[in-house]
Amino acid sequence: MKALLIKDCRNFLHSEDGAVTVDWVVLTAAVVGLGTIAGAVVWSKTGTAASQIATFIGERSINTSTF
Repeated sequence: MKALLIKDCRNFLHSEDGAVTVDWVVLTAAVVGLGTIAGAVVWSKTGTAASQIATFIGERSINTSTF
């Protein structure tokens, strides 16, 4: 029984299945992080552009006398 436990522990320590999982988790976290940063940059630029467009449109007057 003790020899079986030691053998199982050795097999677990030499197995690389967990390492592959960790690699995928790290890669996925990196992709999510980069996507978040890119989204934040786009969001800030879009908000600025939308504000400028709203100001531009708000300053214009519509001539309704010809309708």
